[in-house]
Amino acid sequence: DMDTLRLALLQNSIEWEDKVANLQYCETRLASLSGKVQVAVLPEMFTTGFTMNASSLAEEGDDITLQRLRKWAADYGIALAGSYIAREGEACYNRGFFVAPDGESRFYDKRHLFRMGEEGRYFMAGNKRCIVEYAGWRIALFVCYDLRFPVWCRNVGNEYDLALYVASWPQVRAHAWRSLLVARAIENAAYVCGVNRVGCDNMGLVYSGDTMAIDFKGNTLAKAPDGEEAVVTMELDRQSLLSFRKKFPVWRDADAFTIDL
Repeated sequence: DMDTLRLALLQNSIEWEDKVANLQYCETRLASLSGKVQVAVLPEMFTTGFTMNASSLAEEGDDITLQRLRKWAADYGIALAGSYIAREGEACYNRGFFVAPDGESRFYDKRHLFRMGEEGRYFMAGNKRCIVEYAGWRIALFVCYDLRFPVWCRNVGNEYDLALYVASWPQVRAHAWRSLLVARAIENAAYVCGVNRVGCDNMGLVYSGDTMAIDFKGNTLAKAPDGEEAVVTMELDRQSLLSFRKKFPVWRDADAFTIDL
């Protein structure tokens, strides 16, 4: 049934710069979701935590993280989304991914690098949006700080049905996270899922999670408990989205613009 999409959002703590431990943890979680969901979403930099130690942790080509993601997607029959640290030549990217069970993979390099954490010193910004077609749904990939930039996230002509935001968004700014996820859903008449980590990192930052799924009217469909590791599952309905857009076509009155890259 292409009208529904079954999703799992993984809100977990991340062991600092320990790929083996983080991959092992995710494998256990994902194995238990096999046959239950179509898409599982992991937090930003799920194998390392939000570290600026890019050059030593970056992976080129089909390295350990992508190999494992492809294997899990195939073994468990689940498409996987999240982000990790990738390298191309000298440049490192905070790279969003969408890996399908058939092995097809799409990538999105984070456009807005977090200035206050000096992310731009260690990573190269992407300049292309990524909208994936999967199971009859169009899914847009975004990473963390992108959430603050509505023009970049704009759903021009209903290009996407669902926007995914994967994040390491500290608790001190949780109100902004929650509010902007709701705003992005309402202004774009689309479902929005925000997946954020919990726990503490080696920079001393605390994360409360606030992982949630929001519908096209801004209502919360599902939310993880604060500060705890959790898997949130839900089913999204495409027909109700399409009929809402037809009945209330705000998108027809949107402003035209071009983004200057």
